[in-house]
Parts: sequence; structure tokens; C-alpha cells
Amino acid sequence: MPTIDLNCDMGEGSGQDDRIMPFISSVNIACGYHAGDEKTIWDTIELAVQYGVAIGAHVSFLDRENFGRSEILMPSAQLYDTIVQQLVVLDEIIGSFDLRIHHVKPHGALYNMSAKDPELASTIAKAINDYDSRLILFGLSNSHSIHEAAQVGLRTCSEVFADRTYQEDGLLTPRSSADALIEDSDTAVRQVLKIIDTGKVITVSGIEIPLFAETICLHGDGKYAAKFAKEINDALKHHHIEIKAF
Repeated sequence: MPTIDLNCDMGEGSGQDDRIMPFISSVNIACGYHAGDEKTIWDTIELAVQYGVAIGAHVSFLDRENFGRSEILMPSAQLYDTIVQQLVVLDEIIGSFDLRIHHVKPHGALYNMSAKDPELASTIAKAINDYDSRLILFGLSNSHSIHEAAQVGLRTCSEVFADRTYQEDGLLTPRSSADALIEDSDTAVRQVLKIIDTGKVITVSGIEIPLFAETICLHGDGKYAAKFAKEINDALKHHHIEIKAF
């Protein structure tokens, strides 16, 4: 039976986490830099433990005002420290549950910038690898994020999206574009199944491009996130695809 990981960004104050968690296998928890605080981290870990979901750090720029979606330029050493500081925040809390962090996924602008910028991607990978070489980096499939992490010996998990559209270069359509988000669950399910079945996705221009998938992301702050989570979970099971943490 084929398997796929289904992950979601949580601890961001969406109010839907408890309705999404039963249907996913990995969670990316905001570490306070773009959203969340000690209480939301604790509550999200408790919820993940309840459903046996693998726990990861959702690291970002320090940018609560813009939800981490504004590009910020900083020296590599400062970015390195920014990543490590957030891992420490989550580690201190998850240690109370006698658990450890499973993976790390950059958020928002940091995620998109690292997909396009090898130097930035390398800095992120080195920070994670130096902190704990057992961690797994979740990064945009076929991007610099994945390549640079592999270069430093860090395990990677290639990520595709259920609720975002793609450009011909394999990057996500910018949120500033009207067609960036998928807000229809049937469309999201079709995209997920096509990627898994064929290793391809249809871009906004109608072109098919290759896309390697090891984990599927669903944004927890999406308007229909809870509905998407259940329907994608149901569709995967219907097609005999096991949902399992990477």
C-alpha cells in the first residue's frame, strides 16, 4: 500500500486545530515568531499527542505583524540564530512531554525565499543540522530547500500543497495573485490524487510539470481547512493510500 504524510501548520490561532488534527499525520507548530506563544505551543502538542501526530517546528522570520509573510533580508549568522532560537523554544516545551522534535518546516516568506535562494536554504539547513542532525527538513519539492539540505547531510521530506496553485517553474503562485489559493475541496482532492498517482501537477497556465511528493501540506489558517482535511483524508483512504508520518 502506498503511503503519504499529510501535514498542517498549526498553533497559529485559526480556531480549527482541534477539527483538523484527527485527519493528519504531522503538525508544524508556530514557535512564536510569526504566531503562537508558550500556551498555544503546549496546547497544540497536547492535541498532537492525543492523535499520535508527529510534531515539527514551524520556524519563521520574527514578523508577527505580517504573519511571517513579508520578505526580510538579514545576514546569514542572524538567520542561523533565528532558526536555532525557535527550535529551542519548542524543544523546551516538548521536553515536558518526554518527546523530541520530529521535523522542521519554514513558514511563509522564509519558506518561499529558501526555495529560490540556495545561500539562504543552506543557512537554514546548517542551523537545523547543527542543532540536531536527526531532524527532517520539510521543503518545497524540487527546490533549493531540498537540495541544500541534502548537501549538508540533513534528511529531507519533499512537500507539495493541497490548497495552493503552482507556476511552471515549480514554485507556488504568489499569494498576491488571485489564483494563488485553492478554495474548493474537490479541486484540492483532485490535485492531491493527481500528484500522488502521476507525480505531476497542472500549473495555473495549464502545463503539467513533474512534482515529487513525500508530504502534502494543508494550511491550518485556510478558510476551509477543517473541511479540506477530512475530505482529503477520506479520499486518500478510499484510494488505499496510507496516511503516515514521514
